[in-house]
Amino acid sequence: MDYIDETRAAVEWKTTREQVVNWCARALVPGAELSEGRWKIPSPSPRPLQEDLVTHKAVPMAKPFLKWAGGKTQILDQIRARYPEGLGRRLDRYAEPFVGSGAVLFDVLNRYDLKEIYIGDINRELITCYEMVRDRVDDVVTTLEKIEKDYLPGSIAERKLFYAEARNRFNQLKKEASHGTELAALFIFLNHTCFNGLYRVNSDGEFNVPMGSYRNPTICDGRNLRAVSQALAGVTITCAEYPKSMDFINSECFVYIDPPYRPLSSTSSFTSYDQYAFGDDQQASLARFVDAIVDKGAYVLVSNSDPKNTSPTDDFFDELYVKHAIERIKAVRVINSVASGRGAITELLIIGNKLAQL
Repeated sequence: MDYIDETRAAVEWKTTREQVVNWCARALVPGAELSEGRWKIPSPSPRPLQEDLVTHKAVPMAKPFLKWAGGKTQILDQIRARYPEGLGRRLDRYAEPFVGSGAVLFDVLNRYDLKEIYIGDINRELITCYEMVRDRVDDVVTTLEKIEKDYLPGSIAERKLFYAEARNRFNQLKKEASHGTELAALFIFLNHTCFNGLYRVNSDGEFNVPMGSYRNPTICDGRNLRAVSQALAGVTITCAEYPKSMDFINSECFVYIDPPYRPLSSTSSFTSYDQYAFGDDQQASLARFVDAIVDKGAYVLVSNSDPKNTSPTDDFFDELYVKHAIERIKAVRVINSVASGRGAITELLIIGNKLAQL
């Protein structure tokens, strides 16, 4: 039997690849098979009939609800191509100890039925956001709807005042260690309206990013937040440094690691979104952790910057990860205050030796 991929099916059926994936996940495409993270579709196959689409309950596709420095949406296809074969079958665990906005997490959740999933991050407010969206999504949505109603109609001056007051309230809640739905909603609002979606704090731990210049930012996407809540049901969410995930990881686990990137130059040294720096010593410690979980039998994939973009003789990561395979993939620098600095570069995918052998 001949097969076509999701992209070809989308062309033939005059729809999007995302819609084809959704139909396959809902068992609306007879004979479709999931292989290495992609759907194989028998050719020829008819587009699902309208009556089938109506009578089957839709399975919402969750997508990242936050913007994040170094988010992986733009290179997701390249990461997905390196998912281990057997994910969702004999490999029934997934761990992501630097979750960020979770682009890879939600792709895995949308595509595979896994037994156990662990996500973590050192950012307490980010983790609160995930917990509240999972456990109390209706309260988060209600709060965001009110914020949206109050913020969007305002003039630029009124928006700046509203933003400043929301940021002050967020920092007050942080100091009080009040980690509930109000903080989660403010986190989402600030993330969607601040400059470039950055999360940055000062030496006192206060969020200090200024307002961005967005004309009509998305503040409350209730439909997606509810899809995210459904997708996160049963997921273990932990505020902790990455070594905490060691006890969860075993030989049936796929681990994706996306740490703060090593800066490419002294003028791009964004190595921390919290009070804790992530310098070369921390990168070296992480490499030892990767060696340890690979020795446990885990299938591991790591992302990082490629220092050879600016220093061709810099073998920092090549030496740290000498036991593993390293691939350089194309990416685009998107967080840069100077437009001319937003160009094509390469990034690293470090493939744990067990995964590389597949």
